Amino acid sequence: MAERNSLEAGGACSIARSLTVLGQRWTLLVVREALRGSTKFGEFQEALRISTDVLAQRLESLVDAGVLEKRPYRDKGARERQAYHVTEAGLELVPVLAALMSWGDKHLAGDEGPPAFMRHRRTNQPVRVAIIDADGRPVAPEDVVTIAGPGSPATQT
Repeated sequence: MAERNSLEAGGACSIARSLTVLGQRWTLLVVREALRGSTKFGEFQEALRISTDVLAQRLESLVDAGVLEKRPYRDKGARERQAYHVTEAGLELVPVLAALMSWGDKHLAGDEGPPAFMRHRRTNQPVRVAIIDADGRPVAPEDVVTIAGPGSPATQT
């Protein structure tokens, strides 16, 4: 019965699982700063202005989840410290952040407009988030359906 309750609470849902890693306040902003190039604790702290305790917790949880990895570094004359670098799993969050940014720009931006734009690094062309099918064709959000996958309790016997 306990297993059933955890599944009903979203335990088998990939979104719920993702939120266990990414759903705490500040976590996606820490990822955003890492993707912008922050690696040192002080750089994250300066950019986000959050408490050191919360930042330490978020960085550690992102390392534990494989989104960031720690690498030692030493500034001249200082003790060894840890830098935080984006992993492949962290890079795969770019479309997630882009989708959140796009939604926020469309539905929550003030009269001044969006605070930032996403561009292709080499061409400077605007980029956008899209859902595409296996052949690379765009799919409208209203045409997307979710079906049970092999990890769904409904498909397990």
